[in-house]
Amino acid sequence: MRFSVWAPSADRVRVSVDAGVHEMTAGDGGWWHAEADGINYAFLLGDDDKPLPDPRSRWQPHGVHGESRVYDHGEFEWTDDAWHGRQLPGGVLYELHVGTFTEGGTFDAAIDRLDHLVDLGITHVELLPVNSFDGTAGWGYDGVLWGAVHEPYGGPDGFKRFVDAAHARGLAVVLDVVYNHLGPSGAYLDRFGPYFAGRNDWGPGLNLDGPGSDEVRRYVVDNALSWFRDFHVDALRLDAVHALLDRRAVHLLEQLAVEVETLSAALNRPLTLIAESDLNDPRLVTPRERGGYGLHAQWSDDFHHALHVKLTGETTGYYTDFAAQDAIERVLRGVFFHAGTWSSFRERTHGRPVDTRTVPGHRFLAYLQNHDQIGNRATGDRLSATVSPGRLACGAAILFCSPFTPMVFMGEEWAASTPWQFFASFPDPELAEAVRTGRRREFARHGWGESEVPDPMDPATVERSRLDWSEVEGPGHREMFELYRTLIRLRRERPELADPWLPELQVHESRTADWLVLRRGGLRLAVNFGAEAANPLVGEGAVLLAWGGAELHPMGMAELPPESFILVAS
Repeated sequence: MRFSVWAPSADRVRVSVDAGVHEMTAGDGGWWHAEADGINYAFLLGDDDKPLPDPRSRWQPHGVHGESRVYDHGEFEWTDDAWHGRQLPGGVLYELHVGTFTEGGTFDAAIDRLDHLVDLGITHVELLPVNSFDGTAGWGYDGVLWGAVHEPYGGPDGFKRFVDAAHARGLAVVLDVVYNHLGPSGAYLDRFGPYFAGRNDWGPGLNLDGPGSDEVRRYVVDNALSWFRDFHVDALRLDAVHALLDRRAVHLLEQLAVEVETLSAALNRPLTLIAESDLNDPRLVTPRERGGYGLHAQWSDDFHHALHVKLTGETTGYYTDFAAQDAIERVLRGVFFHAGTWSSFRERTHGRPVDTRTVPGHRFLAYLQNHDQIGNRATGDRLSATVSPGRLACGAAILFCSPFTPMVFMGEEWAASTPWQFFASFPDPELAEAVRTGRRREFARHGWGESEVPDPMDPATVERSRLDWSEVEGPGHREMFELYRTLIRLRRERPELADPWLPELQVHESRTADWLVLRRGGLRLAVNFGAEAANPLVGEGAVLLAWGGAELHPMGMAELPPESFILVAS
């Protein structure tokens, strides 16, 4: 078997295969090669006898510090030959973390819950990162071997079984990938070559535009293509792309979009790229022929922030600006609240306007909750911990009646009572203590006491964050689930609700912002956020759905009870 590794500055490279050590031969472009028989292997650089895992490892059965293992993608028996993919427009996403989605915390355990997502009406299931990271439990954003699937979840075969099972149920699979940094434990890339260039808030960043960066960029792009080609994934969610520092004429994101488009044509199924970005820059989702990067969609935190402030009343930190009376109306009409306007949190102007005449709303993902907006709160509390069922329902109605692509965070659909907290499990005691201390210091600056911040290294923090599936049929929870299911069904059955063109949308809000009317073609959604009955002038029509006021007969002067909504068709 042929073993290869890129180590352009090394004067000697050896490969240890099943305990036998073999000298490697230098080839073109800084690559080294050797022929050997065996399945467990590691590389030794120079005269150092410390074995290092393969930077392009496909399998790490013994963790990120252990040997790599040979893995043949061709040996898995797929059953999804009839799967032709799903486009993102018209879709509804469901974000989940494999380790806490079920009691078992594995891919196989998650398969047993896929029918729940089908029943709900989900079209795309999005997994938080599943690549290898140090320890057994974690969010996945501290990965270091991007091509190897986390073994405690079920390894590469486990992930393929999950994708295969999802496709059998008509579900597309979205995978969260992190190319903007590497985790603090097991990041050996810089020992092989010039992979790193500086640091960002989370760890070492990649060398995307300096000497030797051609091969580093290939490392990223080849990894992305492998998820699509070898694991049959349908979409990638690219974490925090604003932290990808690239000064080349062709940005890494554009290069990635070009090569993914090429692979999509070869596979004859849609392949989707979704960015998370803090830039509020529509250039990410603008087609390349119009000067953009050509990605298919991006997350819209401004939508979340505007709805969060309306539902909770929180106005601290980055929520401050979203206390503006017209915040919801602005994000519904123009996507970004900060669109070349002043951001008090950043103390500068921020963002760029979206040309809503040419950029459809389905290119922006909207959500009431996600892993970041819950898990990065000190106690990991969900909206259901502080907001009434009525207000939750009002937020859900706006989400699913918006022109954007909606996304749900696991358990949100039944108002889960379990928190989702930050957790990790680094074996190194010093690193574990540094993470623990850093987490407490971070929230102390925001007024939280140390005793209020869960210990991220405590296994109990993971257990608290695990979904309790017995709740689904419980009082209050079942009603919320039925509401979510009905809203998703209506979005599928009524084309007006999935219409992505923002200029066609009409929004009317009261002066006090207690109520809002959203007009989608012949449909009108009236929402009363206030504590008193309101008269939003819904007009006559057939009631498709009502919450908190099912007895209403919408006339010109009908009143909505507090914390309720009604959806009417002409």
